[in-house]
Amino acid sequence: MAEAVANVARRINATVEEGKDILDLSNCQLISFPDGVFKVLRTVSENIRVITLADNEMKAISSKFFSTFTQLRELDLQGNVLTKLPDTVGEMEHLTSINLANNSFSVFPDKLTEIATLEKIDLEGNSVTEIPLEKLSTMPALKCLNVKSNPLDSNTQSALKCPYKFDILSTSKC
Repeated sequence: MAEAVANVARRINATVEEGKDILDLSNCQLISFPDGVFKVLRTVSENIRVITLADNEMKAISSKFFSTFTQLRELDLQGNVLTKLPDTVGEMEHLTSINLANNSFSVFPDKLTEIATLEKIDLEGNSVTEIPLEKLSTMPALKCLNVKSNPLDSNTQSALKCPYKFDILSTSKC
């Protein structure tokens, strides 16, 4: 465990010291986003555009995360055990890509439909049965929705056959 903490600290310090706009905390055995990180990154949080928290053991992500990293463009949360996102995710004004593949979502995170800049949503390998296609079709920037390997109900599967202004993947990558 001490090694995992040291690894996180090293990566965070490198981001701060080198003025990077990317924070990569993938494969760090995190069960949540560490509160102490908010303090360490407070001076650079506005500069961070990409955060990777892939392949951890995160069960939840706090609303503080989204209110801190307001300039975020890309968020990679794949390979965790998330079941929902906080409502504050809908306030992300610059987010273009969110990867929620291989988590534990059973319900589509509805607040994502409120993000006007969102171009790509990856929900591959979850347990989602229904997708709010009406709301998604009003999203101005959406280009790709990946819902492969989800137990979509028959109504949703039928609706997916209709043409939309964005790609819906149930067979290949965006």
